[in-house]
Amino acid sequence: MFTHKRMIKISWEFHAAIENFKRMKNFKISGSSLLGAGLGWWFLGPVGALLGFVMGTLAEGLSDEFTGTQAEGNPRDGFLVSLLVLIAAVMKADGKIVKAELDFVKIYLRRSLGEQKASQALLMLREILKKQIVLAEVCHQIRSHVDYNARIELVHMLFGVANSDGHLPTSELHVIQQIALALGISTPDFQSIQNMYQKNTDSAYKVLEVGKSASVEEVKKAYKKMAIKFHPDKVAHLGEEFQETAKEKFQKVNEAFESIKKERGFN
Repeated sequence: MFTHKRMIKISWEFHAAIENFKRMKNFKISGSSLLGAGLGWWFLGPVGALLGFVMGTLAEGLSDEFTGTQAEGNPRDGFLVSLLVLIAAVMKADGKIVKAELDFVKIYLRRSLGEQKASQALLMLREILKKQIVLAEVCHQIRSHVDYNARIELVHMLFGVANSDGHLPTSELHVIQQIALALGISTPDFQSIQNMYQKNTDSAYKVLEVGKSASVEEVKKAYKKMAIKFHPDKVAHLGEEFQETAKEKFQKVNEAFESIKKERGFN
């Protein structure tokens, strides 16, 4: 049963969500726009507070469309907003934002989203970076609305951004660990993704979530299991943009298996 205070909070959050939605003129779905026109969960709670600030800063005028018929909204949009907020949290890990890091993020986003959408995403990111991000609350909201496979992809992309210059700072790794834990990512899955960014045979075993002492049959079984778990089709609902990054993760699983096969000499 809702208390009076809780009902006031829900009413305020919904009002804020409507206002956020109205500010989306520059991000409506039309050709190459960044976000769709539907009202989703990301307009509420701590993520909504950040998004409202960004839209209020960047957008002009009011949208003449309102299609908030689905409470959850478009999964792709929720994933993208989550990604931008979490990228900002990782970038703020060491207390400073440098231009070189923003440039790396732009390259990464361009590869995932294309030129125009990447530019829009970067504008949003720059505004989010100005705000304080309460990571525990943000992750709790994301965990409640984003499915496990998509959350794994979020962590994978965070590693990609943090490691975009070939170096993963300890401060950023620590924040990604915090995020993964708060998102409910299992330890083996986190270690699998982390080791995709290291080039040695030990890492190959960790990518497949199997020990070095595993038999050939156990390695083959582990490979099949991970190939299914990290198959790009698992995130097909996020759209082609993010399915492409999922293919990279899937390729890392194949590379790990090939590395072990070469080391052990089996087919």
